[in-house]
Amino acid sequence: MSHTAKILLLGSGELGREFVISAKRLGAFVIACDAYDNAPAMQLSDAREVFSMLDGEALRAAITKHSPDFIVPEIEAIRTQVLADLEQEGFNVVPNARAAQLTMNRDAIRDLAAEELGLVTSTYRYAESLDEVRAGAKATGFPCIIKPVMSSSGKGQSKVDNADQLEAAWDYAVANMRGDRARVIVEEFIDFDYEITLLTVSHKDGITFCGPVGHRQDRGDYQESWQPAEMSRDSLRQAQDMARQVVEELDGHGIFGVEFFVSGDRVIFSELSPRPHDTGMVTMSSQPLSQFDLHARAIMGLPVPTSIDAHPSASAVILADRDSSDFTFEGLDAVFSDHPNEVDLRIFSKPTTRPYRRMGVVLARGLDTNEARERASKAASAVRIAYHD
Repeated sequence: MSHTAKILLLGSGELGREFVISAKRLGAFVIACDAYDNAPAMQLSDAREVFSMLDGEALRAAITKHSPDFIVPEIEAIRTQVLADLEQEGFNVVPNARAAQLTMNRDAIRDLAAEELGLVTSTYRYAESLDEVRAGAKATGFPCIIKPVMSSSGKGQSKVDNADQLEAAWDYAVANMRGDRARVIVEEFIDFDYEITLLTVSHKDGITFCGPVGHRQDRGDYQESWQPAEMSRDSLRQAQDMARQVVEELDGHGIFGVEFFVSGDRVIFSELSPRPHDTGMVTMSSQPLSQFDLHARAIMGLPVPTSIDAHPSASAVILADRDSSDFTFEGLDAVFSDHPNEVDLRIFSKPTTRPYRRMGVVLARGLDTNEARERASKAASAVRIAYHD
C-alpha cells in the first residue's frame, strides 16, 4: 500500500481520533495504540496495537514491528526512556524524545521554564511525602494547589485552603497519579483573571501562533473553551514570547499547547503539552485548519500558514455520569435545531462511560465568543446519555 508517511500513534483517545482524520486526509498510514481495544482513534486507523504505554518491552516491540516514519505521542504516560533509546537508533519521535520526557512530568517542564529559561511561573515546591507537602505549603502559603507531577485532565488536583486539608490532598494526588512516581507539586494559588491556551506550531519555516483559546475548568478538567480569547496586546505579546522560548528550546516540529494564567498585566506560565490540546478542540470550528490539521502538516514537513485567523467560536463538552458499556445518545436533533449552520457535534465513540468522562463535544460559531459560548452550552445540554445496563 502506498502512503505519504507511516505514523505510530501512542494513545488513541478523542484527540488522537481527530489527528488520525487529519493525517489520513494527507495520505498517511496510521497505527493507533492504546491500553484498551476499540479506542476512538483505533476505529479510524489502518492498524492497531493494544498494550500499556508504560510497558517498555511492549512499546519497543510495537515500534520495531511497524518501523514507522513518525512516532507521535498523544498521551503523557509513556515509558519515555524507550523513546529516547529508539531515537538514538534512528527513529523519529514527535516532536522529539527529550520533549516527551520533559513534559511527561510537571516537575521537569516547570524546572525548564522557571530555572533554565527564567519564565514567570507561580511559586512552587515538590514533595514525595506528607511532611514534604507540609513544608511546600509553608513556602507557597495558603491557598495552594496540590497535584501529581504526572497526571492528565486535572486528575488528582486539589485546592487547599488550610493545613488541615493537606493530608487528604496528598492522598488524593497519589491515588490519581499516572506512572509510578509518588511525587506532587505544591504551588501557589494564582488568583487569575482568566487562563488561556496558546496553540503554538513549530514547523519547517518557523513558529506560527493560533489565536489565544480561553477555557473554563471544573475538577481540573476542561468544560468549555472559546477562541479568540480577549486579552490585551501586551499580555498576548508576553504569552507569545514565553511560548516561543520554551517551544524553541524543546525543538522539533508539531503543535504545542502552552497554558498561561493572566492576572492583570501579569502573564504566568503554567504548563505545556507537545501535542494537540483538549481546549483546542474549538479550532475544529474556529479555524480553516484545526490544531489537528496543523499538527499533521508540521510533522510531515508540509507548509503551515504564517498567521491563522480565528472566527469567534466555542466548544462545550458532553460528560457521562456513571459507568456503563451499554448506552446511547439522545437529543441529537435538538443540537442542530436552532442554528444548524453554526453548530456542530463530535461524538467520540468511546466504548464505555464513567463519571465525568468526556464523551463528545459541541462546537458553535457566533458573531462574538459570548454568543458562540451560549450556543455551544445550550446545544451540549440538549444531549443526553441513556444507559441500558
